[in-house]
Amino acid sequence: MSHTRSIFISHGAPTFALEPGIAGPLLAGLGRALPRPEAVLVVSPHWMTRGVRVATGPRPATIHDFGGFPDALYALQYPAPGHPELAEAAADLLAQAGYRVARDPQQGLDHGAWVPLRFIFPDADVPVFQVSLPVEADAAGAWKLGATLAPLAQRGVLIMGSGSLTHNLYEFRQAHGPEAGYAREFVEWVRAAALAYDADRLIHALERAPHAARAHPTPEHFLPLLVAAGAAPAGAQVQALEGGIVHGVLSMEAYRFDDPLPA
Repeated sequence: MSHTRSIFISHGAPTFALEPGIAGPLLAGLGRALPRPEAVLVVSPHWMTRGVRVATGPRPATIHDFGGFPDALYALQYPAPGHPELAEAAADLLAQAGYRVARDPQQGLDHGAWVPLRFIFPDADVPVFQVSLPVEADAAGAWKLGATLAPLAQRGVLIMGSGSLTHNLYEFRQAHGPEAGYAREFVEWVRAAALAYDADRLIHALERAPHAARAHPTPEHFLPLLVAAGAAPAGAQVQALEGGIVHGVLSMEAYRFDDPLPA
């Protein structure tokens, strides 16, 4: 049976937790299809640090790291346990690879983690811990981070990169009109590269893809895709979950990275 090594999720606006749209049911189906992992390791652009920090606490809090949204959003909780043992294993792998690593027993789950996980594992019964996204990481560095964490798959860890396949917040705040053509063109280019598991194209997507600078004025929400792809084995099978484009410019695309087909 094929083994899912990693996933990339576009976590959208925080209101995705209340407005599932197309993507919510797709993530719920993904959760039902996946073998139950021992833990989920999440890398999100909403926890960025100098060097790498690993959340090692047994009961991570639900962090409402946003403002100006409906009260119902702040009432939501995702009480999944942490997994200190596997978090320590992640920290050890990173240290052995030469990263400057710190343990953080107080770090909770930011909305890039708990909002999509509410759809994937709605019972909050799968342990979750986060690894920070280094502020100094470029595209190649994000891929390397995923590859460094990849051995955790042997211990049943599912690596989840949570970001956004398009992320122009200025345009998101200015207009919620029809789907922007540039966003669709960018998504289709990246999807083709992901489905081919083309490492070179993915790592250089923000240089080569059409409208890349407009789709990502800053790179942090794209880098979790490279973490997830870097955690997959060579020749990985890739499945796209086409979650559509919401608010005109915000792609909800997700990818699942599985073991390659046997020779």
